[in-house]
Amino acid sequence: MKLTRLGHAMYLFTSKGGKRYLVDPFFDMNPGCPDDYQTEEFMKSIDAVFLTHGHFDHASGLEKLLVHNPECTVVAQYELAMILIQEGVQNAYPLNFGGTLQLDDVAATMVQAKHTSSYKETEGTPIYAGESAGYVFTFTDDHTVYHSGDTALMMDMKLIQDVYEPNIAILSSSGQFTMGPKEAAYAVKNLLNVETVIPSHTFPTKETAAQPETLEKLLDAFPVVQSMMGRDDELAHELAGTNTKVLVMGYGEEVEL
Repeated sequence: MKLTRLGHAMYLFTSKGGKRYLVDPFFDMNPGCPDDYQTEEFMKSIDAVFLTHGHFDHASGLEKLLVHNPECTVVAQYELAMILIQEGVQNAYPLNFGGTLQLDDVAATMVQAKHTSSYKETEGTPIYAGESAGYVFTFTDDHTVYHSGDTALMMDMKLIQDVYEPNIAILSSSGQFTMGPKEAAYAVKNLLNVETVIPSHTFPTKETAAQPETLEKLLDAFPVVQSMMGRDDELAHELAGTNTKVLVMGYGEEVEL
């Protein structure tokens, strides 16, 4: 399995069988997404999209993707999926906590996260979009990955570990809107039992951004992003001396897990 980081919270899984699964599409205003992943060819290559919640930096790129790939499966929490169905999304698939969707070579289980969710909040009055979620991706003859989505620290992570036994975790660790490095490290040390953890929801700096000009525009529109920039190494510092590998991924970087 290959994993590509395409932004602060957008990730692309490429399975052994060549299927491509995208988590939290965010294209416009995303300083971490290289041009190569904003093409019609890339959009058409996606087999399924998974939304953790409706906030603009996780779901606003869905429309752009569906222009080129209208039959793509879109998995979302029930309320958000109902909104998408009413908007005309052809293959919106609703899940709720504990529910599993079996695709060709992955079983995707929706698990709880502690975070708010709204939809199109930057375009007008926010639309209530249910609760935020995470996912456990159990790949056939491969890794089991826990993607926390945006979340605060929660004891439910212990249940997720006990039941699904992930060996890799992608954990939000930026602070401000999610748990920070200290809380994410606590989760790894006390609630999870993963071999590898990947910091998430951290924004690039001007030096590491795939789109530096986009970063400038994002900072002008949302200055709060400044507090979430370049924080991946903080989680690595918090977990120094433990048996868990901290994999800090660059923006646009692909790794084989």
